[in-house]
Amino acid sequence: MKTKISKEQLFTRLANTEDARACKGIDDAACKVVSGNYVTLLLSQVLSQFADALLNPKVTLPWLLHALNVPSAFIAWLVPIRESGSLLPQLAIADYVRSLPIRKWVWVFGAMVQALSIFAMVIVGLTLDSNLAGFAIIALLVIFSLARGFNSVAAKDVLGKTIPKKQRGGVSGYAASAAGFATITFGLGLWYFQRHGDKASVLIALGAGALMWVLAALVYAKIDEYPGATEGGKNGLLHALGKLRLLIDDKPFAHFVLTRALLLCSALSAPFYIVLASEQGFNFSLLAVFLALSGFASLISGPFWGHLSDRSSKQVLVFASILVSVNGLLVYLVATNLPSLLTSTFFLPGMYLILTIAHQGVRLGRKTYLVDMADGNKRTDYVAVSNTVIGVCLLALGSLGFLGNWLNNAELILIYSLMGIAGALSAILLPRQ
Repeated sequence: MKTKISKEQLFTRLANTEDARACKGIDDAACKVVSGNYVTLLLSQVLSQFADALLNPKVTLPWLLHALNVPSAFIAWLVPIRESGSLLPQLAIADYVRSLPIRKWVWVFGAMVQALSIFAMVIVGLTLDSNLAGFAIIALLVIFSLARGFNSVAAKDVLGKTIPKKQRGGVSGYAASAAGFATITFGLGLWYFQRHGDKASVLIALGAGALMWVLAALVYAKIDEYPGATEGGKNGLLHALGKLRLLIDDKPFAHFVLTRALLLCSALSAPFYIVLASEQGFNFSLLAVFLALSGFASLISGPFWGHLSDRSSKQVLVFASILVSVNGLLVYLVATNLPSLLTSTFFLPGMYLILTIAHQGVRLGRKTYLVDMADGNKRTDYVAVSNTVIGVCLLALGSLGFLGNWLNNAELILIYSLMGIAGALSAILLPRQ
């Protein structure tokens, strides 16, 4: 006879706590429904992170554009738009979000817009090609990224209102692990279909991604969120830009933003590992293997980084950034002194796996650290200012890729590794949360 596990029991097992009522950093009303919110948030994050994997700007979208005979100039814009497009507008929308006592509906709205954008991309894939398809996909990606901005501002605030401190990292960690397993399955399936030349499989993947966003929105809507503070909410871009004074007036926050900017090295260096692999004669289908490796990294490292973030998110940032730097330095030394090792079937994929594990630590560590830094509306301001500044930094630091005319890929990886060392030193000096 099967025993049904309640949300309370599942929460106690996942959160590794015997007292499901032990709360820190949330009000008493929210404390009464922590177990249900924990499981609901976990499920919604699994669905949304799997959806993100299905709309991968490094694999899925380039494959779609290539299949539609879209010029490579369009493909070069995919990653910058996907990443910075969701960050830059957040300062302008933060005041609107903070004026709402219940903010989960902002996330639901963003998720549904993302689902519709992906469905529209599927239609484009079925009806258009060449330049027209390129312009349409880029325009839809802009809408998709802007919708992600609403999700990002609301998500951290809802997490901070509904889940106590020392339990928040676990939610993201378990979600990353579960989504990682799903990504492995998708990556292997993608590799199989690429071998057989089934171009329609990418449209199936995108359709599945859109469906995942719809399901994530429906699940997120069930969160029991209690009204939060709305004082100080104003409208107007000038008022929003005034929030940038936080970088001057709030020294610990400014220090965190600097650290986060330096730790962009983990994300920005990843494409050069894949390009370096392609230079060794690896064919395009191996990109699906790299995608599967990304999923495997999330699967095995998500819970570890998540629980370690609940103990000390500062330590996670330090350890993860050191791992990024050591990994990159090793790749540079091998490429410079023992280039024959680069052609090994296992070396570069293995280095990419370690990089992705470290990147998971950077993501979970900085997310948990930021959520724990402040309460109420101040958290919303922190998220908006931080993400807006990082959006600008992404465009600026991403332009280092233009140095490829003078530097090889291993040397570019070395530059990002040195950034990681600076990020580790900066993280060591962060205040402990």
